[in-house]
Amino acid sequence: MALRKIYERTFDEDIVTENGSTAGCPECGGAVHTNTIETACADCGLVIEERPIDHGPEWRSFEDQPDDPERTGPPLTPTRHDRGLSTEIGYDSTDANGTVIPGRKRRQLGRLRREQTRGRWAGKAEQNLGHGLAEVRRIVSAVELSESLRDQACALYRTAAGADLIRGRSIEAMAAASVYAACRCTGLPRTLGEIDGILSVSRARVSNAYGVLNQDLDLPAVPVAPAEYVPRLISDLGLSRATRQRALDLARQASEAGVDNGCRPTGIAAACVYQAAREHDERVTQAALGDLADVSAMTIRAQLKKIRAGLDAGDHEQARTGHLSI
Repeated sequence: MALRKIYERTFDEDIVTENGSTAGCPECGGAVHTNTIETACADCGLVIEERPIDHGPEWRSFEDQPDDPERTGPPLTPTRHDRGLSTEIGYDSTDANGTVIPGRKRRQLGRLRREQTRGRWAGKAEQNLGHGLAEVRRIVSAVELSESLRDQACALYRTAAGADLIRGRSIEAMAAASVYAACRCTGLPRTLGEIDGILSVSRARVSNAYGVLNQDLDLPAVPVAPAEYVPRLISDLGLSRATRQRALDLARQASEAGVDNGCRPTGIAAACVYQAAREHDERVTQAALGDLADVSAMTIRAQLKKIRAGLDAGDHEQARTGHLSI
């Protein structure tokens, strides 16, 4: 239902206005009048220009859809169980013209709204799909992800529901796993702790659901490099730009040396940030880094030993190479 009028109430297509042209009619030289439909001579009736308004539906010829050339309504979206084709009956007490709806009409709309809600779902499976997609939208909004990733997560959840992977598992856990899987497939640096922190289910159930999606749907999950997590850690801790650049260099060196093989990238990133902060005399605790990176302080210390060992080995190699070159 429209909330405002497209045209004014006094709009009329047959309103005649004077033409700004001084040439007049090309046939008789009479006065020329213009309305919203045509430009014609008032004396001889010659139609100089015609601009008809088509009030019918818009018909277009699509090459990929030759049998369905009509374009109406909003675009389809994978975030709804019916792809956005549902009908919503509002609760406003006035109509589009601002007139108060009588009580009898409001009661009738209430009954229609109730029946529409009852007939909205074709079955229990479709109702569970709608609940799961709503949960995906809630998680994406809470984590502040983009709309494109929200659509990918909803499409992934719909695929999982079509493959009967939701049966026997928590809808909330599968929705969170779909969001995390979409982040992994797009290479977005998001940890499972960020998504798990806003849920009422345990992390083990979300991790198990992600494992099911990754194994049964063969997801193209991209390994996230430790350097991708460094900017967010630096921003959350409020460290300097020099520390950020040094931490990025350490993370890239660790990846090139193979230190991150078999290790959590967030742990390597946290260790690089801690080492860079120590080199630039900035105070950062391992506990604070562990909370942000979703790892323990022991993990940071273990990865820090590997990074420092790699730095010492690199310094010895550089010194030996320099000595030989002399």
